[in-house]
Amino acid sequence: QVHMVESGGGLVQAGASLTLSCAFAGRTFDSYYMGWFRQAPGKEREFVAAIGRRGTRTTYADSVKGRFTISRDNAKNTVALQIHSLKPEDTAVYYCAAGFPRGLAPYSIFSYEYHYWGQGTQVTVSS
Repeated sequence: QVHMVESGGGLVQAGASLTLSCAFAGRTFDSYYMGWFRQAPGKEREFVAAIGRRGTRTTYADSVKGRFTISRDNAKNTVALQIHSLKPEDTAVYYCAAGFPRGLAPYSIFSYEYHYWGQGTQVTVSS
């Protein structure tokens, strides 16, 4: 059974930086592509970033491109999300997720193509 735990969230001021981390256990980590999603109050969960199994392929939502960086360490079974220039609209619960590739695509931007989820970590950005 896969178990994932996010950490690194908190209350920060606009313009600050933050690094979220997700620890993965229970299966072979590099068999899965990994993603970050977020859900703001009253809104649906949205895609943020994804990374392929080897860490060489990444993709980002347009709203975070240039400010967020996703990375993974397959030796440590962790995936990270570096966030710079935080904005109040980045306030949300951030979730990491793991998906098992079914075809040629290195990752997915769709939540339904992820099989395992962490419990989430809250990021609150004050203006």
